[in-house]
Amino acid sequence: MERVQHVQSIGKLRDVEHAKRSGRVIPEPRSAVREVDFVGLRSRRGASFALLGLLADGAFEISVSVPLVLEYEAVARRQARELGLTHADVDAVVDLVCTQAHHRKIFYLWRPFLRDQNDDMVLEVAVDAQCSYIVTFNTRDFAGIEQFEMQTLTPGEFLALLQEDA
Repeated sequence: MERVQHVQSIGKLRDVEHAKRSGRVIPEPRSAVREVDFVGLRSRRGASFALLGLLADGAFEISVSVPLVLEYEAVARRQARELGLTHADVDAVVDLVCTQAHHRKIFYLWRPFLRDQNDDMVLEVAVDAQCSYIVTFNTRDFAGIEQFEMQTLTPGEFLALLQEDA
């Protein structure tokens, strides 16, 4: 039950669209593709959870593609039991991410570039969206992305960067 409340507590992510429609001023966002790992649902104290909340405030923007969302959902469903989440909880979080994200249609595949084809999906979205950052715990898996004028940051590093700008 606590996990359900935990998922509901990030329901404020939906409020960003209302803020945009009502004309509320939102600061200039940073753009990123976040490798969704659902670690943020384990604890309210970590950087991953804090980033979910900051997404609602417009502190940064995220982008996704259909294949990337399907991968996020598959990974989250595999991890659901260990996180204490139901599949409905996973669906709610994926839905929230999708409502906040810029949706990208990827029409090119220049794979393989990275060692893991799922990481290539993340990179393709980041390149298409002209993101500045890929936020992931697996920063070394994205070696070589500097040629696309972007960098990898851990959730903690990205959170610190956002706090510097605030």
